[in-house]
Amino acid sequence: MKIQVNTDHNVEGSGTLDLMVEGEVRSALERFEDRLTRVEVHLGDESGEKDGSGADKRCMLEARPLGMQPVVVTDFADTVELAVVGATRKMQSLLNSTFGRIDGRDADATIRQNESP
Repeated sequence: MKIQVNTDHNVEGSGTLDLMVEGEVRSALERFEDRLTRVEVHLGDESGEKDGSGADKRCMLEARPLGMQPVVVTDFADTVELAVVGATRKMQSLLNSTFGRIDGRDADATIRQNESP
């Protein structure tokens, strides 16, 4: 699973930020690693330099599961770090339900095939 970190012009990218984001994403999504080709992280500051108050830091995660359309979540928080944590939790939940439905559907098909009349 490749992790790509992107920032807008209001968020200063750095090696330290990249390492923190990659570590958080990899830790949160490691159990899905064999089912994801790439996760793109888009960090932004909605208000820029105008106003430093409120939950204006944005983290959008786009995960690309094998053989499926990409899935996207977004979280807003007071800091970039908190936005990353919030978005990774949302992505965990989305992937749990997405893959859970797929695995459940596949399990049902296998059970039906193994049933004898």
